[in-house]
Amino acid sequence: MGQTLQDLREAILTADDVAALASTRELLAAGVEPRVVLEEGLAAAMLELGRRWNRGEAFLVEVVASADVFRQCGEVVEPVLLARGQKKAGRLVVIGTVHGDLHDLGKNIVGAMLKTVGFEVTDLGRDVSAERFARAVAELKPHLLGLSALLTTTMMEQKVVIEALRDAGLRDRVKVLVGGAPVTAEWAAEIGADAYAANAPQAVEVALGLVGAGGDGR
Repeated sequence: MGQTLQDLREAILTADDVAALASTRELLAAGVEPRVVLEEGLAAAMLELGRRWNRGEAFLVEVVASADVFRQCGEVVEPVLLARGQKKAGRLVVIGTVHGDLHDLGKNIVGAMLKTVGFEVTDLGRDVSAERFARAVAELKPHLLGLSALLTTTMMEQKVVIEALRDAGLRDRVKVLVGGAPVTAEWAAEIGADAYAANAPQAVEVALGLVGAGGDGR
């Protein structure tokens, strides 16, 4: 029968890039829809890895390794997806690491995963000022804004960004998702964010819940 979606998921979970890429190519060659390969193969594996991480059954190094394999496979699938016109449009997200923080590994994984489930992602990078976030929301009109902070000394900047959105009259126009090592659900509620995610796979689940599978969740 050849490679199956389960084979692909297992290869992603074990960070076996050779097997994962071979499975991806064989599934596409066999006529499996690229959207199915993305959602039921690649994304499903990373969501499962996120659940394992939450249960303490996986470590950061494993998530990083699997995310790299996920990215490689996504690069194989995306051109086929685009060629068949299956890319979901209308779900825009802006992400960035807040001012004073130069960490971007988690943010980069989140961005890659969001693209693979159909979001159009604009990554502002790291050390992004509140004013720049607000300007991006005004100009790009995203459905979702993702704010990453990896240090206790920079997480306050997430609150500054939300206040900047309020001051500019933009807060009600965008959902705000916060995350990062020191960030908690309680902190998200305290600063007025819409949601919190503990890791990249969970961020995808939360983003889909906030925006909706079909596009505009505002």
